[in-house]
Amino acid sequence: MTENPFIPKPAVIKAIKQQTHDTKTYTLAFVNEEDMKRFSFKPGQFNIVSVFGVGEAPFSITSDCEEREFFEHTIRRVGTLTGFLDGLKVGDIVGVRGPYGRGWPLEDAKGTDILIVAGGIGLAPLRPVIKHIARHRGDYGSLEILYGARTPGDMLFTDEFDEWRKISDTTLRLTVDAVPKGVEWPHRVGVVTTLFDELSTKPENAVAFVCGPEIMMRFVVRGLLERGFSKSSIYLSMERRMRCGLGMCGRCQIGPKYVCRDGPVFTYEEIAPLPDKIL
Repeated sequence: MTENPFIPKPAVIKAIKQQTHDTKTYTLAFVNEEDMKRFSFKPGQFNIVSVFGVGEAPFSITSDCEEREFFEHTIRRVGTLTGFLDGLKVGDIVGVRGPYGRGWPLEDAKGTDILIVAGGIGLAPLRPVIKHIARHRGDYGSLEILYGARTPGDMLFTDEFDEWRKISDTTLRLTVDAVPKGVEWPHRVGVVTTLFDELSTKPENAVAFVCGPEIMMRFVVRGLLERGFSKSSIYLSMERRMRCGLGMCGRCQIGPKYVCRDGPVFTYEEIAPLPDKIL
């Protein structure tokens, strides 16, 4: 019999890491070892995670895609389901189904320079891209990462920044909207597009991977187009309104596209003409 794609598989929480005051990274492994052996994903794909009796929601997979012993989700506490997840402990069981969606075009991007522009929690689905490039450094050109958050305390994966800087031909630029009194911050202050005046990636042989709040992505796209990037070289993760993950409930439909099935990663060329005018 064919497995029902709507039935989640039980996964145990192996570790929980506090990223910020409202965001944690959960390390998970399927209870069934065969399920874990079969599980594989591409950077940019997502799982549907469920708390039994509460509900389910889509979350990007944020771990190294070549790590086969576990997978990770970095989740911000914003509502009922994420509130329940926030209260779980190591050893607790959740449901997981997936992976779903179309991820970042890392195969097509071989030989090109990579520009990553992320805002807030939008760095989570791009972390696997950074890990993949680090593992396969010779396949890509330069890597430039622009990351912005509300405050220094809202930044994700800060303990990995030095590791990212050590990746050959890699630049990491940081900015925050505001710096609380008494906090030292040696980097820029302002929205992430304020980093564009330091941008070293040239559009002639580069692709841009962008994820963050839609208003942020709107201005990032405008800035990149002004600097010569083509609509087809700008990729965006549109994780909005998704529910079933299979393109059947219609909740994530934008014109003829289903974000969960046709995305969540799209080129700007694909989404610019859509009727929703999201960007």
